[in-house]
Amino acid sequence: MTTDANLSRSFATTVDWLYAGLMRAAKAGAAADRERGLGGKLLYGAELDGAGSALVVAANIAGVATLTAAADVATQKQAIRNGVIDFLVTTLDEALRILKNELRKGEAVAVCVGKAPEAIEREMVDRGVVPDLLRSGVLDARGIESFIVAGARQIDPVATGRGEVVLTWSVVGAPVKWLPRLDAIAGECLAGSPENWVAQRWLRLAPRYLGRLAQGVHLLRCQSSMAKRFVERVKEQVASGKIGVPVEIQLSSQGDSKVHRFMPPEGEKADKPLSLADRQ
Repeated sequence: MTTDANLSRSFATTVDWLYAGLMRAAKAGAAADRERGLGGKLLYGAELDGAGSALVVAANIAGVATLTAAADVATQKQAIRNGVIDFLVTTLDEALRILKNELRKGEAVAVCVGKAPEAIEREMVDRGVVPDLLRSGVLDARGIESFIVAGARQIDPVATGRGEVVLTWSVVGAPVKWLPRLDAIAGECLAGSPENWVAQRWLRLAPRYLGRLAQGVHLLRCQSSMAKRFVERVKEQVASGKIGVPVEIQLSSQGDSKVHRFMPPEGEKADKPLSLADRQ
């Protein structure tokens, strides 16, 4: 796998961990809304750095309205170019006008203020603006501690648990055509189980919000039984020629990884599952 693909996989994995943390908060609610997700909740993501960008993407998938800050112009431009944020504004007032409207509708939106986080946090405290959700690990004492005291819940990343795996799939050629086909197979494997709504939401929205930051790689956290069904169905469709390009599927869980490669009939035979050590 190329360096770019590894970077895409790494970013998507970080977003998945943060999405799991957000949806744990959604499940903890009195009545989780499967359509809205965390719609109507405000998350303060602090600095729009690498970790902040991953959190914003996870929040978009979860349905959250997000406020971040970045004084660096290059960071602002990169976030716009990557589609991480929807609006770049110069004042907290502008940000709040946008956020209030989307919060009322329960829609996801990502707003960044072009100032240092410390300045925005001071303004938020002075104005009495308290987020529902808060990035974990940010340490500005006055702002962050004030938000926590007022009831803001910190979002921690969540790794895969027992019986869970992270499925990652990629294709060699024509990803615009073939990745949606693989997504559809994953959706079929998830169908019929209401408890899979968090994974179904991810599968539906993650390609849109990950965009160029995870180009060419799709990822899904699911039960190991579902992952097994997915691998078998992909193997069958590649062998029959219904999928006409080589496919690579990686299954990762709690430090263990396996890779399956499948080749269409006109190419080589499908590889047997390999460990990462074997690949290296």
